[in-house]
Amino acid sequence: METILITGGAGFIGGYIAEKLHDKGYKIIVYDNLSPQVHGNNADLPDYLKEKVEFIKADVRDIEQFKNAIQKSDKIIHLAAETGVGQSMYEIDRYVDVNVRGTSILWDILANEKHNIKKVVLSSSRAVYGEGKYKCKNCGIIYPRGRSKHDLEKGRWDVYCPNCNKKLEVMPTAEDSILTPASIYAVTKKTQEEICMIMGKSLGIPVSILRYQNVYGPRQSLNNPYTGIITIFTNRLKENKPINIYEDGYESRDFVYVEDVADGTILALEKVEANYEIFNIGYGKLTTIRQVAEIITNYINRELRPVISGNFRLGDIRNNYADISKANKLLGYHPKYSIEEGIKSFIEWAIKQESKDDSLKAEEELKRRGLFGEA
Repeated sequence: METILITGGAGFIGGYIAEKLHDKGYKIIVYDNLSPQVHGNNADLPDYLKEKVEFIKADVRDIEQFKNAIQKSDKIIHLAAETGVGQSMYEIDRYVDVNVRGTSILWDILANEKHNIKKVVLSSSRAVYGEGKYKCKNCGIIYPRGRSKHDLEKGRWDVYCPNCNKKLEVMPTAEDSILTPASIYAVTKKTQEEICMIMGKSLGIPVSILRYQNVYGPRQSLNNPYTGIITIFTNRLKENKPINIYEDGYESRDFVYVEDVADGTILALEKVEANYEIFNIGYGKLTTIRQVAEIITNYINRELRPVISGNFRLGDIRNNYADISKANKLLGYHPKYSIEEGIKSFIEWAIKQESKDDSLKAEEELKRRGLFGEA
């Protein structure tokens, strides 16, 4: 029986992966610091994991604790990270320290200490692509840089060709696309990828990198106002406040249900075809923020129609969705949950939970630093 170490394993995605691996017969070690921003104050290991995993409450920057956990394990799924595009733009040191230094410590241990690690799977993010892949009718394929503050202040939301200034058409972004990260969070995930791939190849430890798209589903933190647009929208409606949509609402993302992400991660862990490869793990389709807001509003309170505010955050991208054909072909990854099915499942869970809408607090943090624009 192999022992799988899951850093950040008490979190939203990690909990699903841990349960599924336990049910497949693996021994699981969950290594998590139970961050108050994600888990709330005085948090404990979730009840659904208590009888299924060994739990180590510790930080990935705690070298001795991390080393002890690694030395008891056969494979690692490295999920532990600070997440949130907006917050990363002013808590730079914390994001870099946890995400980059934590990953560096992982590989420092693997390079210098005795261990039995046979594989490392890294959870990365679609954020590394920035705007991703677009097509210009005149100039062909374009990988545009992020939008400027000047354009956003003028309500110029769409992405335009840097050569001829024509409006660009979004295309599915494949793993070999040029990376143009537009936030500190994205930069840390790109750096994690590079550290893992370089060191994995140097030490002969197979690495698989998974670029998760916008993951959502039951058990997602309802207390963290810095990440998870579906949870933020749901919390507002639960408090009888309409959803506040930034920009014009036609910005879009690839929303993928958490169970599909857990299944894709386990496929990468188990399959040799995944060794030293990078995969998009998403649904593979675009959904606009307006569409998401309409679905959630219709489930919770049809009378509270969404408000298109025209506000914006620096560091946000306009569009991005994944080409998942590589994961289909090499891993046999096929997402099962549509956005409508997934949101319904999430809301059925979320309306029974205690939560608080702290989205205004997150906005105020950005405003004070000049990272938030109002129409």
